Amino acid sequence: MTASMEQLYSERLRRYAAAMRNEKPDRVPIRPFVAEFASRYAGYTCQQATHDFPLALAAARQCAADFDWDATVGNMIYVWTGLTEAIGLTYYGVPGIHVPAEVGFQYREPPEDRANMLPDEYDALIADPTGFLFNVWLPRVSKDVVAPGAPSTCRNNLSFLKGGMAMLHYFTALGAQNEQLKRECGVAPAIGGILKAPLDILGDKLRGYYGLTNDLIEQPEKVLAACQALMPHLMHVALTSADPEKLAPIAIWMHRGCVPFVRPEQFEQVYWPTLRPIVETLWARGYQVLFYAEGDWTAHLEAFTELPAGSIIFHIDRTNAQEAHRVLHSRFCLSGGLSNTLLQQGTPAEVRDGCKRLIDTLGADGGYIMDASAIVQNDARVENLRAMTEFTREYGVYPGVSSPAALPVARPEDAAGVAAWAKSFSWAGPAPGQCVAWETKRKEYGAIPGDEGLLKRVWEDLEGFGYTYIWHCLVSF
Repeated sequence: MTASMEQLYSERLRRYAAAMRNEKPDRVPIRPFVAEFASRYAGYTCQQATHDFPLALAAARQCAADFDWDATVGNMIYVWTGLTEAIGLTYYGVPGIHVPAEVGFQYREPPEDRANMLPDEYDALIADPTGFLFNVWLPRVSKDVVAPGAPSTCRNNLSFLKGGMAMLHYFTALGAQNEQLKRECGVAPAIGGILKAPLDILGDKLRGYYGLTNDLIEQPEKVLAACQALMPHLMHVALTSADPEKLAPIAIWMHRGCVPFVRPEQFEQVYWPTLRPIVETLWARGYQVLFYAEGDWTAHLEAFTELPAGSIIFHIDRTNAQEAHRVLHSRFCLSGGLSNTLLQQGTPAEVRDGCKRLIDTLGADGGYIMDASAIVQNDARVENLRAMTEFTREYGVYPGVSSPAALPVARPEDAAGVAAWAKSFSWAGPAPGQCVAWETKRKEYGAIPGDEGLLKRVWEDLEGFGYTYIWHCLVSF
């Protein structure tokens, strides 16, 4: 890494971190979440970038080098369809297979009568979420995995072998990608780690949206109990995928937990009580969370003020930007708000006008990050992304403010805050991070003449691989 590139990276990281802390850096940082836009810019089809992930990584680096952004995501086309096809997952429309090669991958909602989890299966999920995913959910969502008791097949065995090795290969490459972006482009990582709200997981991957909305009316106590059972596992996924330096925020992709997808009382009684403790505990461990609030969350802004100041960055999609600024800006950084329709259909002059309005209203006092409202796909115009970048770099300067001289440091862990989670929340069944508990395995050994602690440590380390596989199948893929 050259001295000039290291200096550029340090400047960008300090700028990005200052804004995320709701402070005023030297200028508004630029952090567009570009997905298929990057692949089209680099000359790849959606099929190429989605199915051959090194091309997507190369495209992200090319965009980062050419556009002078402060932070970016190593691969915003996160679903690698080579991996999902190896596992046999059926809920994606894959470019070049199910949809045209120039169309981004599509999530396919399960039919109401063929949900991936049935309405009478809540008790099984609550009793052992990990076991339910392996034994019930995965055989339903994979065309290759067979249910327990059914004759095994070569395709079943290969699904786990290829899927596990592919996931390890992919995650290793994503880690190396951040280092390449730093050394070759001087760009900071925009996010680190993934989180989903328990209610969103139920709707996205288990019951389906229609099934979940019926359950919220017909058996709300089961829905709440299932969300509570999912909480420790989703926090474990967030912690184990997070930036170890605690500088890049954990991203939560917020889908349909807002009005009008759910009723206000369902948000208040189920969605928020099972998400808020996770966010507060992550903050106690030193991690910020990026609320990537897809859709309109205006009705819930006051609820978010219950979180500790600085604990989140709130991303504006269709939320009323002025209301978000009024309610949240004294406590949290804001990002986004630039219309994707404008980036697709507008002129560069109109994009510059849109950026000016956002900087004047949301970013006048700092604590704002320029970005599109939603993930930028291959319908955005290159000239409009350039206009957004160049205008923000020139206009979004805070006179008389310089970036902090020192790089940001990780927040210390709040032991009391972490202990509060453990004290107030307990769960039955195997602990997060394990599929088969050591206590179960220990009984199979009988007398152990050697070092039991060594056996336990290695067993639990390897258990973590299997646990990571199934929970990232659910959360990430």
